[in-house]
Amino acid sequence: MVLGVLAGVFFTMRRNAKKINFLMDAIEDGEMNFRFDNKTSINRALNRMRDIISKVKRENESESWSKLIRVLTHEIMNTVTPIAVLSESLAEDENLDTKAGLATIAESSRNLINFVNSYRSLSKIARPVKRPIIVKELIDSVMELNAKYLEENGVQCTARYSAPDILIYADYGQISQILINLIKNAVQAESRSIIISVELSPKDEVIIRVKDDGVPITKENTDQIFIPFYTTKEGGSGIGLSLSRQIMRLHNGTLDLEQSDEQMTVFVMKFL
Repeated sequence: MVLGVLAGVFFTMRRNAKKINFLMDAIEDGEMNFRFDNKTSINRALNRMRDIISKVKRENESESWSKLIRVLTHEIMNTVTPIAVLSESLAEDENLDTKAGLATIAESSRNLINFVNSYRSLSKIARPVKRPIIVKELIDSVMELNAKYLEENGVQCTARYSAPDILIYADYGQISQILINLIKNAVQAESRSIIISVELSPKDEVIIRVKDDGVPITKENTDQIFIPFYTTKEGGSGIGLSLSRQIMRLHNGTLDLEQSDEQMTVFVMKFL
């Protein structure tokens, strides 16, 4: 009975690994004229990934497309390879430790699930529910929510406003999420001081800058940080900045890295 169940598990894992390998080959070859049936959750996830990738390709974002392919291939293959190899080995070699092998397969499967969940959150951003927001109140709230986290890491966070009553028309939760992500990134970069400044441009654009004195982003990584799933952090998902930029685009705004050197790193949110 147990051997029958294990055999079924191994068969399913090997079949799913082959499907993902097929998708990766198709991406690299630029051939997206296929579709899996929608009977299983992994097939639906792969079809969804195919649709999104095809859409990006049609929009001719060639440079971003190439970078995204490399990152996707790296992340998925790192997860799928041990599943495929161990499944085949356990099925064929009676001397292998089945329990240890299953533990490794389970861990790799969880990593794949986490990856798919990250992909899902990136591809299904809710449409902003916009309302008038006083920026000072929003930032003060974010700083208060993160006060304990900042204190535990020895980081001082301050805010400066060119005027106390600057307004934006935005989704409160989504913009808070961006600020929290930028603060978290600064702390992880070993910052000791974070300054959030708010001002109006000559064109009445609301500009929020998040500055920190942490380890600067390397020139090589500067061109990569907004690519989905690209990360230099161990255990990082690589979707924070990409998700934040997409949220700003849904607000008809922008998110960019303005500066990163030995003096400071500065991210700029601009509401047009």
